[in-house]
Amino acid sequence: MISVLILTKNEEKDLPQCLASVQWCDDVHVYDSHSEDRTLEIAKSFGAKITQRKFDNWSSHQNWGLKNIPFKYPWVLYIDADERVSEGLKKNILKKDLENIPEVTFEIQRRDFAWEGTWLKHAQISPFYLRLFRPDKIRYERLVNPVSIPDGPVGRLEGYLDHYPFSKGFRFWWQRHLGYADMEATMRLEDLKGKVNFSLVKALFSKDFSEKRYHQKGLFYKLPGRPIIKWLYMVFWRRAFLDGSAGITYATLQAIYEYFIVLKTKELFKNNK
Repeated sequence: MISVLILTKNEEKDLPQCLASVQWCDDVHVYDSHSEDRTLEIAKSFGAKITQRKFDNWSSHQNWGLKNIPFKYPWVLYIDADERVSEGLKKNILKKDLENIPEVTFEIQRRDFAWEGTWLKHAQISPFYLRLFRPDKIRYERLVNPVSIPDGPVGRLEGYLDHYPFSKGFRFWWQRHLGYADMEATMRLEDLKGKVNFSLVKALFSKDFSEKRYHQKGLFYKLPGRPIIKWLYMVFWRRAFLDGSAGITYATLQAIYEYFIVLKTKELFKNNK
């Protein structure tokens, strides 16, 4: 068997369905950032174990959890409260022999769904994430949208992890991404100060998905006109238009979010002169 880790902060709306999707697990941990709603009450009603810690940033918070939460099993499935383990993924997890294998983590494909339930199959930029792993063999880097750094071989597990980013409405999505923009801008400023070098070769050809994504992000943030480039990339290169109006709208939202990062970076750069 494996343990399940769920990060929460005021997740009374999404947590019940999330917990229902992992009822097959007898070691579910809710890692909470001092929720003020019914999150803990709901977690207890499902029999989940609770650990609380004040949130500082994504990588620090996740790394602390992996080191300090007393998991029952050597393998952990990490999911967010607005995600659901599909029936197909559940079956593949339960039948997977995780003993005496070289892999230390497995990529899982996530399906992002729009507000009306449309699968953003083409608009979604990063469909694979390292979510099933040995907690002693993985760490996270970056303040927001953290990159998973495995210490060993990576496999791939069939089945979908379903994600509902708009489950709490557009206002919540915007507020959260304004916070993300602040942290992305902070990292961009640190890269500028530290003169961090990103590799085009690794961004294009690295076999390590996490390393590839890290260098892609670093190089992307150096491009002028990023919001427009991102919109064109999502709509035409990734063919977001095939997802209908939901795909076009999602690409537009992502482009505006990118513009928030640009504006915040300029603001921080000006204030730090």
